[in-house]
Amino acid sequence: MKFLRNLLAAVLGTLIALGIVFMFFLIVVTIAGSAEQPIIVKNNSVLEIAFDRPLKDYGGTYRFTDMEYQYEEYNGVNNVLFAIEKAATDDKIKGISIHSSLLSTGAATTKSIRDAVLAFKDSGKFVYAYGDIYMQKDYYLASAADSVFLNPAGTLDFRGLSSEVLFFKELQENTGVQMEVIRHGKYKSAVEPFLSNTMSDENRQQISELLQSVWDTYLGDIAQSRSITEDQLNAYADNLATRTTEMALENNFVDALAYIDQYTTALKGQLGLSDDQDLNYINILDYAEYAYTTLRSKASDRIAVIYAQGEIGFGKGNDNYIGQDIMFKSLKDAREDERVKAIVLRINSPGGMAITSDIIWREIQVTKAIKPVIVSMGDLAASGGYYMAVAGDKIYAEPTTITGSIGVFATIPNVSGLAENWGINAEQVNTNKNSTAYSLFEPASEDFKANMKTGIEEFYQTFLTKVADGRSMSISGVDSVAQGRVWTGEQALEKGLVDEIGGIDAAIDYAASSTGLSSYRIANYPVYETSLEELFRGLSSFGFAESKEEILKEELGEEIYKVMQQLKAVSTQKGIQARMPFEINIH
Repeated sequence: MKFLRNLLAAVLGTLIALGIVFMFFLIVVTIAGSAEQPIIVKNNSVLEIAFDRPLKDYGGTYRFTDMEYQYEEYNGVNNVLFAIEKAATDDKIKGISIHSSLLSTGAATTKSIRDAVLAFKDSGKFVYAYGDIYMQKDYYLASAADSVFLNPAGTLDFRGLSSEVLFFKELQENTGVQMEVIRHGKYKSAVEPFLSNTMSDENRQQISELLQSVWDTYLGDIAQSRSITEDQLNAYADNLATRTTEMALENNFVDALAYIDQYTTALKGQLGLSDDQDLNYINILDYAEYAYTTLRSKASDRIAVIYAQGEIGFGKGNDNYIGQDIMFKSLKDAREDERVKAIVLRINSPGGMAITSDIIWREIQVTKAIKPVIVSMGDLAASGGYYMAVAGDKIYAEPTTITGSIGVFATIPNVSGLAENWGINAEQVNTNKNSTAYSLFEPASEDFKANMKTGIEEFYQTFLTKVADGRSMSISGVDSVAQGRVWTGEQALEKGLVDEIGGIDAAIDYAASSTGLSSYRIANYPVYETSLEELFRGLSSFGFAESKEEILKEELGEEIYKVMQQLKAVSTQKGIQARMPFEINIH
């Protein structure tokens, strides 16, 4: 009987293993097959800018270490900007069509794409935009077009920016589950929702000024493109002057109200096509792959662009979070490659683990001693993200980049109230006075809080020192703009926290000019590595299957999911955090 049971288990195990291998084989064949099919750009084509998924800063290069198989994704902001640049000089591309797709990109990323579209217009080619629904960020991008079209039954939202903050103090009191908070920085509002039921004056001030700075950038750019004064735009926002499509047309936000077939006819007119001739569209992400594989420079000299995207964790790192291992390898590979003459470090991160930020800071210092390191900030380069940035030789930020947040904190979940209500009692047995560092089931002692506070204060002083050294400022000068406060790129420039306003293209241009390069190619890092074993253990970030987060979002709804994520993020933080406020969501 035992023999039969073991035999059956072996047979089932073999069948399951074969099934897994077969599925993986199909995945690889599918990817390889698609890679072998070249993307064809037809003559008289229109480049369509529309995104059906969120964009990361970096599409990424992915490698299976146990199969010697590697492939690239072309769905990063870096790919989109490169594609728009190359389209300007591609005779097959006659113009751009921006199709509103409810952008999920940050304000800085949206501006970088908008600026690329404006540069494209300098080629003399046309740019049109169409939308059924324009949210404010969508309209900000579309306003760069020569002509903006709106569905006659559509919507154009233009009302100004807002940010909503949720507070959990009363929830903690009612449930008996609370967060023990130790912090430095009166603006460190990442933990404020657990300490109060109302917003502090300091937090309200920083959020208000941040929103106004971003809004001023929107207003200035839209005013220039649409020939409407900023004062008039503010008046329109206050009076909801685009609440009907006719009002949007009357107030010069759009040039025409048209259905999609009428818009297509207008595009055909630009191309000199008759109504019965087909219009050749090519999606921006498809063209990005085409441009990268056929139009990029073949020069031997290189500028390395290293992407640090996501929260800062600890360990290996992947395309969703920054770990010291993957950053070490990328920096080392770039500085030891003789073809690489300069390095641009692109940071798009709200921060995270303080120790990891410091470890990476040191590796940037080591690299900077050999080759110049220019920092480019994306949507976010805050707290731990800014900590890394100050190691660079020069810092570029977009006007709407969110940065600063020079402050540290720690949050520790505590369920002593809940345990008491449920009749749970925890007892500890120790060999020494401090053997039990902390118990989830006991109120945090004053000694514990004091010890944690010492660590927080020590790291805060380290943070101030690193910024002071990197930015040639005094400790007191840094402290005056620190305390956990966040700034936009424009504000950070005024405070001396960054050197220049500009996107990643400006940082690359400076890296090239400062090293005397006139001809070069871009080498992107990191290469994200995984293995067959990791893939089937569910540890891979390669995303072949729908994530559990996407399933939860669909089942719970967007708002409830965000609350759950906010609570989860704080409860899973380990150690001292150098992180920006989670609750700054600009609408």
